[in-house]
Amino acid sequence: MDFKHVSVLLNETIDGLNINPDGIYVDGTLGGGGHAYEVCKRLSDKGRLIGIDQDGEALEAAREHLKEFEDKITLVRSNYCEIDTILKDLDIDKVNGIVLDLGVSSYQLDNLERGFSYKSDAPLDMRMDQRQVKTAADVVNTYSENELFRIIRDYGEDKFAKNIAKHIVMERQKKPFETTAQLSEVIKHSIPMKFQNKGGHPAKKTFQAIRIEVNKELTVLRDSIDKMIELLNENGRICIITFHSLEDRIVKTKFRENENPCTCPPDFPVCVCGKVSKGKVITRKPIVPGDKEITENKRAKSSKLRIFERH
Repeated sequence: MDFKHVSVLLNETIDGLNINPDGIYVDGTLGGGGHAYEVCKRLSDKGRLIGIDQDGEALEAAREHLKEFEDKITLVRSNYCEIDTILKDLDIDKVNGIVLDLGVSSYQLDNLERGFSYKSDAPLDMRMDQRQVKTAADVVNTYSENELFRIIRDYGEDKFAKNIAKHIVMERQKKPFETTAQLSEVIKHSIPMKFQNKGGHPAKKTFQAIRIEVNKELTVLRDSIDKMIELLNENGRICIITFHSLEDRIVKTKFRENENPCTCPPDFPVCVCGKVSKGKVITRKPIVPGDKEITENKRAKSSKLRIFERH
């Protein structure tokens, strides 16, 4: 199967990066290389792009897509949370821009072997990095009922989380879960019929929750933003595209904390905590796709772009 991923909010992201042709840029979620390609087009012979992705298939697809820029690019198989180590190994102190597109690629969703989709029958996998040991099957078959409830409630924001967790545990006592279809069917039967046709497929939220848990997506994001901002040059920018409220909330909060880190009480006449602003939030409200983009790519519908600029 060809690796495909339509880059959402592409023009808005490239504009948001405010590219310096001689600068160094990092695409921390390289995917098929859509955003990276547009960055490379705008770089001079002095410019450079570092592409990071934990998915080996994505990395190879991006290498092919970006082959005309091979003198400008360095591709690394890793998670963007390792960005500081990656740049240190490349003798790079600071960069001019960083982009993260946190969406699951069309390839990953459509490739049945990866087990991301609730719409077909496949092994329960959901690993972004297939070198990783823990799979979705491990989560579903070994986590306690309380742990499953917490994950589905917090990461899937599903109001039927308690019932879904209970039915998963009951079902796995008969036979361990092995496929996406098995899990999807149990989730469906855990939700009252009158709610099953509201808000999309009944298994959508639980699958999202398990995928987030398998890949530690929210923890990685929360732990990475501060150090990515530290790695920016003066006037350097970070652009982050999110696809659900949990991610967006983290980005929004982290950007605000870096803009105004002061922890002094509001009635203090002067700051005594000593925490200094790292920059400014460019997007007071997130940038969202227009009707045309949503029509052409339905997976763009929930996307939001936020931008931060370093002082």
